[in-house]
Amino acid sequence: MKHFPIFLAVEGKSIVVAGGDEAAVAKLRLLLKTEAAITVYAQAPTQAIVDWAADGQLTLVQRRFEQRDAEGASLVYAASDDDAEDARVADLANSAGVLTIMVDNLHGSDFITPAIVDRDPVTIAIGTEGAAPVLARKIKRHLEETLSPALGLLAKAGKAFRDSAEILDFGRPRRAFWADWYDRAGPLAQSEGRPLEAALHDLLSTHIAAKDEPGHVAFVGAGPGDPELLTLKARNALDTADVVIHDRLVAPEILELARREATLIPAGKEGFGPAMAQDDINALIVTHVQSGAKVVRLKGGDPSVFGRLDEEVDAVAEAGLDWSIVPGITSASAAVAAIGQSLTKRTRNSDIRLITGHDIQGFADQDWAALAKPGAVAAIYMGKRAARFVQGRLLMHGTPRATPVTVVENASRPDQRILTTTLETLEPTLTDAQLSGPALILFGLAPRNEVKPVNAQTAVGQ
Repeated sequence: MKHFPIFLAVEGKSIVVAGGDEAAVAKLRLLLKTEAAITVYAQAPTQAIVDWAADGQLTLVQRRFEQRDAEGASLVYAASDDDAEDARVADLANSAGVLTIMVDNLHGSDFITPAIVDRDPVTIAIGTEGAAPVLARKIKRHLEETLSPALGLLAKAGKAFRDSAEILDFGRPRRAFWADWYDRAGPLAQSEGRPLEAALHDLLSTHIAAKDEPGHVAFVGAGPGDPELLTLKARNALDTADVVIHDRLVAPEILELARREATLIPAGKEGFGPAMAQDDINALIVTHVQSGAKVVRLKGGDPSVFGRLDEEVDAVAEAGLDWSIVPGITSASAAVAAIGQSLTKRTRNSDIRLITGHDIQGFADQDWAALAKPGAVAAIYMGKRAARFVQGRLLMHGTPRATPVTVVENASRPDQRILTTTLETLEPTLTDAQLSGPALILFGLAPRNEVKPVNAQTAVGQ
C-alpha cells in the first residue's frame, strides 16, 4: 500500500485550487461538496468558476498562484492543464509545507483524490493508486447502484441518536442495535414514510427488552482453506462473532474475515503433536457463551467430519446453552476437485469411505477387507503419519500394489501440492516429499490426465 487512506477534517479549513480550466472545474465539483473554504487562483477562469464565485461558493483571485497563497492551507490542487505551471505551483506549495496534488500526475503529487460514493454523511472512497482509474469508476458505479440513496438519511438520523443508544451496553448489544437499524428497521421506516426518530426510539425499546439475551455458539466449518469456499452463512457468523475459537488448520486469510474487535483464541490440535485438551476447549466454549458472547467455534473443513463436534455440542447442551451448526466444505471435496475426479462413479464405486489415519488410541483400524475390493475409494484424513500403517494393512488384505493413490497437501490453497503414487510406493514416497501442511490421501484415485490444477505443484512417486 503506497497510499494510506484517511478522511481529512476540512470543515472551515482552507483548500486552494491553482488553475481555471476544465481540470480545475472537475476537482471543484467534488471540493464544493465539502465544508472547506475554497480559494481559486486563475488568470482566465472558466464561466463555471466565475458563477460559483458570484454565488459565494468560493473565493476567486484572478492572478497566478504565489507561495504566500499556500500559507494556512490544508491542501493545494495544481490544476491548470499546463504541466510546467502545475510543477511550479507544486514546488511553491511544498516549500510552504502544504500537501499538494498535481492533477493527472501521480508521481508529482503528495496525495490522490479517490473516486467517491457520496451518501453524506456516509462516504466511500475508492483508490487504485493511479493504476486503474477505469476500475475505480466501475466499482463506484456498482456501489452507486447498490447503496440506497436513503442511506445518508438513515445515517444522519442514527448520528443524532447515538447518545440515546448508549443506554445499551458497549459491544454486542450496541452493535446489534445499529445493525438492526441499518439492515431492517431503518429501511422499513423509510419505505413506510414513518418519522425516523420515532422508529429509532421504538427499535431501542425492543433492544432494551432483549438486552439479557443469552450467548450462542455456532460450530462453523471454515472449509479447506480457500476463503472463497467459505459459505455465506459462515461468513455472516464471523462478521457478528464476539469470540472466535479456531483450529490450527484454519487459514489465516479466513481469520482475517472476523471482526477486528473479535477475540481470536487458538485451540489447535495436531495428530501425535501438541494440542489443547478437549475438556479445556469445551470449558472455553461454555465460559464464553455463558458470558453472553456470540461465539464461533471455527473448524477446518466441515465440523461434522472428524472434528470432535459431538463432544463440544454435548458440553454446550449439558450447560443449557444455545448452539447451531454451520456446515463447511470438507477437504475431501476440495482434494478430489483439485485432481479433476469425483468421489463416486458409476461402474467403479457406489460408496465412498471417509476414514481417519489415527484416533485417540493411535493408528485407526478400518474394514481393510472392504477397502481391498476392486474399485474401492477412500479419503483418508490425518493420514501422513499413518501412511505406512495403512499401506501395510491394505497390502496384507490383498489390495493390488498398483492401486492409484493421490495425496493432496493444502487442498484449495495457493501452496496446494499434489503427490501422485501407488499403494506399493506410498511409502517412502510420502516421507520423501516432506509434506508440512495438512494432507488428504485419496485411495483408489489418480488425477485426470488432462487436468492441471491451478496454483498446484505436482510430484510423481516412482
